[in-house]
Amino acid sequence: MQQKKHIILFDGICNLCNGTVNFILKRDKTKQFRFVTLQSDTGDELIEQYKIAPETDSVILITQNQVYIESDAAIEIVRLLSAPWNWLSVFKIIPKKLRNGIYKWIAKNRYRWFGKRETCRIMHNL
Repeated sequence: MQQKKHIILFDGICNLCNGTVNFILKRDKTKQFRFVTLQSDTGDELIEQYKIAPETDSVILITQNQVYIESDAAIEIVRLLSAPWNWLSVFKIIPKKLRNGIYKWIAKNRYRWFGKRETCRIMHNL
């Protein structure tokens, strides 16, 4: 039986986002995730297909025709990893407004704190 793939859209020029992709790749033992940059044609198509708001500019998870953004995406991604990483999904108990506030603060400052690349990391392995 073929396992359903989860699609992660990410900011391909963001060093923090690329570090997150590397973190997931190292821990994705079952190869359940596929990665697409927001700056790619495939990213544009997925954003249009799933009617994702254009201002959504960091990590997005698409799985089983559901879209997760902001802190919900991060929590759902770690939930899909094996232990001990999936234990981090306990942060879902924090009120969403607070989680998303912290997430947006980090996302807003990510280039200043972590820098960005000159070119986009292209990964189209859907």
